[in-house]
Amino acid sequence: MKRRDAIKLLGAAAASQALSVSRSALGQAQTRKRVGFLYPGLGSVVTSRLQAFRDGLREAGWGDDKVEIDARFAESVAPRNAALAAELVAAKVDVLAPISFVSVEAARAATKTIPIVAFDLETDPIAAGIAANLARPGGNTTGVYFDFPDFSSKWMELLKEAVPRLAKVVVVRDPSSPSPQLKGIETAAKWLNVKLDGIVDVTSLDGMDAAFRSAGERHPDAVLILSSPLFGTNPARVAELTTKYRLPAITLFPEFARNGGLMAYGVDLPGAFHQAGGMVGKVLSGAKPAELPIERPTKFELVVNAKTAKSFGIDLPTAVLLRADEVME
Repeated sequence: MKRRDAIKLLGAAAASQALSVSRSALGQAQTRKRVGFLYPGLGSVVTSRLQAFRDGLREAGWGDDKVEIDARFAESVAPRNAALAAELVAAKVDVLAPISFVSVEAARAATKTIPIVAFDLETDPIAAGIAANLARPGGNTTGVYFDFPDFSSKWMELLKEAVPRLAKVVVVRDPSSPSPQLKGIETAAKWLNVKLDGIVDVTSLDGMDAAFRSAGERHPDAVLILSSPLFGTNPARVAELTTKYRLPAITLFPEFARNGGLMAYGVDLPGAFHQAGGMVGKVLSGAKPAELPIERPTKFELVVNAKTAKSFGIDLPTAVLLRADEVME
């Protein structure tokens, strides 16, 4: 064979191999699944939680080579959730993963066919008509839900233990949040002989300062902050305001206490996001939301800020400190 012919053959073989690799890569790109992740707050707040979500997907057999996450953030502007959900539906994602009731509502309004794996700490999925029952939800929505009304009574118990003089409490809430927590608080207040001195509503991030100022003007012994995406996505701001108006407070979100709030008792959020990621993996593998049981968070944590307690003149009992999973000093 002439040298020139040999070079031509080698060139043809290389081109054929390159084309084969190109086609293989194209095939992988075409088969890569897409998950639409819709978060109601700031992207900077959810970084570690999104990573936990990815880890859950990966452990379910869906690594980065098999699935792409299209994440959208509403930046704590509730009306934006609807537009972002519509964008994800238009992008033809394979699964929607909305976080919190406001994002779940937007996703459910945007599609009746794309599978939805929700992460919602406020809604009772059965009472809200989202699921027929926990074992077989029906429809296109399943997910991780935390709707234990009795759980909030633990907040009142912890406040009473941490602040022995506790006699008057103000509740701060987001009225748009379908929270079943108030009932548990009212029940606990009665048997602990604590007066609920009113409810202060917060409807936006801009209105948060005025709301906590109003709570402070009632001179309560403590404040109980109900679960809401508005508070959960802005824990540092909430902690800052409880410190500013000298309000010993407790809420569901551990980051509140880590950022200077007095106490938090609630769901281990990275663990719950990991759990949600695993459920999305099951759906990508063929499970139908209608037949995939709704799950509940399984791990909880108590975070106490001893430094903040000292600034409020609160001497935290040893029993509270020993029960805490984390003490900020």
